[in-house]
Order: sequence, then structure tokens, then C-alpha cells
Amino acid sequence: MWGEVMRAVVYKGPKDVAVEEVDDPKIENPRDAIIKLTSTAICGSDLHMYDGRTVAEPGTVLGHEPLGVVEEVGDAVTSFKKGDRVVVTFNIACGHCFNCVRGFTSACLTVNPEIAGGAFGYAKMGPYRGAQAEMLRVPFADLNCTKLPGTAGDKWEDDFVLLADIFPTGYYATKLAMLQPGASVAVFGAGPVGLLTAYSALLQGAAQVFVVDYIPERLDLVKDIGAIPIDFTKSDPVAQIKAILSEKEGTSEPMPPEEQKMATVLGSMDPSGNDPVTEIEIMRAGNPAIIGSWLPGEEKMKGVMCGIDAVGYQARDRNDPSKEKPTQVLDDLIRLINPTGHLGVIGVFMSNDPGASDEHAKKGEYMLPFGQLWEKGMSVGTGQTPVKAIQEMLRDMIIGGQAKPSFIVSHRISFDEVPEAYREFDQRANGYTKVIIKPQK
Repeated sequence: MWGEVMRAVVYKGPKDVAVEEVDDPKIENPRDAIIKLTSTAICGSDLHMYDGRTVAEPGTVLGHEPLGVVEEVGDAVTSFKKGDRVVVTFNIACGHCFNCVRGFTSACLTVNPEIAGGAFGYAKMGPYRGAQAEMLRVPFADLNCTKLPGTAGDKWEDDFVLLADIFPTGYYATKLAMLQPGASVAVFGAGPVGLLTAYSALLQGAAQVFVVDYIPERLDLVKDIGAIPIDFTKSDPVAQIKAILSEKEGTSEPMPPEEQKMATVLGSMDPSGNDPVTEIEIMRAGNPAIIGSWLPGEEKMKGVMCGIDAVGYQARDRNDPSKEKPTQVLDDLIRLINPTGHLGVIGVFMSNDPGASDEHAKKGEYMLPFGQLWEKGMSVGTGQTPVKAIQEMLRDMIIGGQAKPSFIVSHRISFDEVPEAYREFDQRANGYTKVIIKPQK
């Protein structure tokens, strides 16, 4: 039906991937489908494997964001036929186990002998070949595929491929943080997940969305979508605060007297060096419209109600971004989130990190300010996204013109460019934000 081999992206070892020929996928179970991929992507979580920070074995075919056209289906597949355009969930799930029937397809109990949950091309997530390839076998295709309109390469191509993981993951992060309309939100990390988390928060009516990072191109995207960028390498947030207070950024018009007085007060405050927590708190507590709505005692609520870690265990030390500090984001968010607020941890944390700096971190063990978290009565949500529960809703928002997540896409490449793209993306260089691979290019 097709050739006996295909091209795929293969993990060779730390900092080393190659495009190699591997065997074509075959129908192994009547519930399988074979998909010819038209787009796939490099995910930030792929970089954990690329950096040697997981237990991924050399020879693993990488990737978990598949979009394509059905090439063949098993005899038991009833919802799809050859020629259907589909996006595939990065989770692999059976649909009938205890967790799946309750909606937790991210923790399927039958697809992975090692842990709850399975995925394409990822360490510890089962024996499934990844999606950075020309073809892909999809188990339990009736559940794990979602039908799409249009044709390959159309105006929705880059949006639809983001439905496999990154857009549902960003949206789910807001659910982990229990976002409600009108809430204040801080997202740490302006990579693809962080950007789409902020975007999802704005789509749901968040009142203020702050996004913390240090890469200029990503902070520019934050501003473009209407969120408030915070550069954690800046030592003086006063200029940003004045601009927000005056709402006359880029003009020479004087601020009203009340705002001039507040800006003077803020200018005399110590922003604690490179501290995004203090910066966000000053911005909120220094806004006359916010403080004018507070009841007595609410000055204690100068942080945010929802905080989201979109970075994970390879977080940068904000005092020296060349170094890692796995708990940096969590430490900052626990300080920033208001009493009774909500912390969502969508950034990946691993229980096995062979590249960690100490024995505890190698086992996924970290020291956290748990006493402060408890005293504030904060809720905490973590874990992988159950993509299927969200995917169809977000698909329809894209079709209806209410969402266009592809604003994050920075590069569209062929297989020949993949090794270089991994290197550049890993360094966050040259404006790399989200890389889409075109297998048929």
C-alpha cells in the first residue's frame, strides 16, 4: 500500500536527534488506524528528552502532536474511514477503564504497563512510536482521533495541529488554577504552553493576565494578545507601572494628580531586584481603580487569584538565567497567589531526572514553602491534560473564528531541518517559539 520504510525523528542521546528510516507502521489491532501525517510539531516537553533529562532510550521515535489524513483503519474502527482528516490526542487511552469513563483519559489504566497514562513518543509513557514521522499508528482510533473539516494545508492547518496537545494543555492549565471570569492571573513561562495558557485565560474573561519570562520575542507575543509582559531580568519595574497606571503608554501626556502621587509612592518602593512577584503586586496595589474597589482588609489580596507554572522542573534561576532552579517558579507563585487562591502546575515535573544537580532532584524530590501554601489555604492542581475532554470544543472555537492559536507558530520546517531546529529551540534562539514539521515537504 505504501513503502516499507518511512522517515522519522529518532532520539540518539542527549543533544542528538537524527532523521532516519524506520519501518512503516502496521495495523496491529482491529481498533487501530494508520494516519498519513501532514503536520506535526516539536514540543517544549520534547526538549526534556533532548536534554537527557528523562529516561528516554536511544532509538525512540519522538513527537506527540499528530495531524493528518486516515490511510487505513482496522476492522473494528467505526467512526473513521480512509481520507478523513483527523487530529490525534497526544494521550493514548482505551476509553473504557475506570479513569477513562470518568474523563481522565490522561491516566488510562490499560495502555501502559508502567504507570497510569500513555502517550506517543515519550519517556515512560508506553511502547508507542512518536509522531514526528511520515506515518503513525493510532491505537483505539475511535476515541483518540477527532474529525476535522477542510483539507491538508488549508487556513486551519497550523491551528488544528495545536489541538493535539498545546492548545488543550494551555486551556487545561486555567482549569487546574480554577480560573473564573474576572479573575487575576499570573502565568510563569511564555513558551508555547504559557502563551496559550494566557490566551485561554483571556478567552475566558480574565480581568488581568500577567506573563513572566525573559525572552524578548516571547514577551512581545504576550503584549500582542493583550496580556501584561513581565521581564524577570529587569530590576526596575517602575516604567511599566507608570505606563499601566496612566494608560497613555507612548505619549508625553501628564498623568492625573492621583496617579502622579501613586507613581511617586511606587517609585520610592524597593522592587527587590529581579523579582516578578513584587513587580506584579506593585502593579495591582498601585492601580487606583483596583484599590478603589477594595473593602477593608482586601489590601491583603494584592497578589493574584490564579497562578500557573508553565515552566516545570527546568525553570531558570531568575537571579542567573544561565542556571536552573527547579522550584523557582513554584516558590514565586506561592508568594504571589492570594489567600484562598489557586495554583495550577501544568509545567512538567519528572520522577526520574538523570541530569539533575543533586540526588533528591534526580528522584523528583524538591523543597517547597509548604507552610506558606497551607497557611494561605491555596488549592493545587497538577498533571497531564485529558485532551479529549477539551479538544472538540477548541476545534469548534477555531472553526467559528473565536480562537486562532497559531499566532505562536514561528517556524515551519522539513525533516531535513529538524536537527538544527531542535538545537535552536533548545537554546530559545532566533525567535523560536513553536516549530511545525511538514513531513511531506
